[in-house]
Amino acid sequence: MGVWILLSAPEAGALYGIAAVAGYALGEAVPMLVYSKLGPRIRAVIPEGHSLTEYAYVRYGTAMHAFVLAVSVLYMFVFLAAELTGIAQALQYVAAVPRWQTSVLVGGFVVLYTGYGGLRASIITDTVQTLVVLPLLAVSVAAVVVTLGGTDAVYQGIERVNPTLLDPTYVPGIRFGVALVFAVLGAELLNQTWWQRIYAADGADTVQRGFRTAAVANGLVMVVATLLGVIAAGNAAVVTSGTGYNAGIAFFVLLEGAFGDWLVLAVLLLGLVLVMSTTDSLFNALASLVTADLPRLLNDPDEQALRRGARMLTLVVAVAAILVSLRARSVLRLFFTADLLGAAVGFPLIYGLFSRQLSGPGALASALGGLAVGATFFPFPFGLHAAANAALGGVLPAPDATYLLPFAGAFFVSTALTLLAARLGDVDFDFDHLSQEIQRLDGPVANADTSVGEREATPSAGGTDTPPTASDDADESNSEVSDR
Repeated sequence: MGVWILLSAPEAGALYGIAAVAGYALGEAVPMLVYSKLGPRIRAVIPEGHSLTEYAYVRYGTAMHAFVLAVSVLYMFVFLAAELTGIAQALQYVAAVPRWQTSVLVGGFVVLYTGYGGLRASIITDTVQTLVVLPLLAVSVAAVVVTLGGTDAVYQGIERVNPTLLDPTYVPGIRFGVALVFAVLGAELLNQTWWQRIYAADGADTVQRGFRTAAVANGLVMVVATLLGVIAAGNAAVVTSGTGYNAGIAFFVLLEGAFGDWLVLAVLLLGLVLVMSTTDSLFNALASLVTADLPRLLNDPDEQALRRGARMLTLVVAVAAILVSLRARSVLRLFFTADLLGAAVGFPLIYGLFSRQLSGPGALASALGGLAVGATFFPFPFGLHAAANAALGGVLPAPDATYLLPFAGAFFVSTALTLLAARLGDVDFDFDHLSQEIQRLDGPVANADTSVGEREATPSAGGTDTPPTASDDADESNSEVSDR
């Protein structure tokens, strides 16, 4: 999780109330539950894999691979820009630190330690960051409630300022909450960070247990973080519309002037830890895309060339994200721009793990169809609605400020088109092809579920290995792959 839990989550709570609380909690929990089932399937049919783009190449062909690669990099770029925007806004508001200084220092520092430490550095720092994040978040929330006079006083403040935030039947809030579920689910299916974690685990059981734990933990954290925005809307000078809009930093507006310096410093530390936790994972995910895809463009590149390429891409993306973070205003809007890509592409990409009949052109057309519908109703920044509405004679509903139409439209249209394309498809893809074509970059190993350390230390018997045969059954046990 990233610094967005202190920015976009409270922003959502300040705008739409407790419906957004439920939506964000479900939106963050459901993808982890999906990966607890999807992860073992990915390891079963692609035991030696690295990234979602290499899967897209072998499963769907060149066109879909190029599209997924572009969308994946764009998604992670926007996500990174939103993270840097959030922490830069927070430090500028609380401590008057210029935004460019925060973006450059945070982005540059994370580039340095992930560029040389790789995924291991990210996992180690994530562990440390977890031990810092959870206590600081708990202390911050407790301090807010106590300082405001307890839960009764907090509730009365919200009811006095905007009682609709407490109304579970508030229709715009419900629409926004449902939109969050589609947005986050689609986006996480396209998130290379999770694919990388699937292969970093030492077995299918670890994958399932880890993602199930994440589902519970993420859901609870999002309940707390989004409630902070609801509290801020009723107990601080939060502006949710017009030129004075500051809902993007609602939590920090709540802190201003009402709490001691120690709490502000604790929250700033929490924000820095959160942004580094997500940023290093994104940089490693970008690097893994280069490592998996660069060999297709170069003639047998060595390890040093792959490492240089990975570092160069992460540096270019980091610089671009820093530049965007200097001008962006709403963290939530940035995240939603990235989420729209995932909502359109997620299902067509994943369905190929289970369907033999879905072709590359069918998957690509489905994703583009979903993206076109989502972009048409997206209130920012595409501006496609006017042209589409004029072409159709003015029959389209207006762009949806609650984001339900763009996200649900993108997800359902791409899903429906995918199922139709698979139904009408005349291909019969052999899943064994995935395990045969996608191999380790440093040579074969004996067991798909050997730990990362054991893989690197132990060569295969006789120096060769036979690719596994992946069953057609989506519930194939991992032991069948291990016993190959």
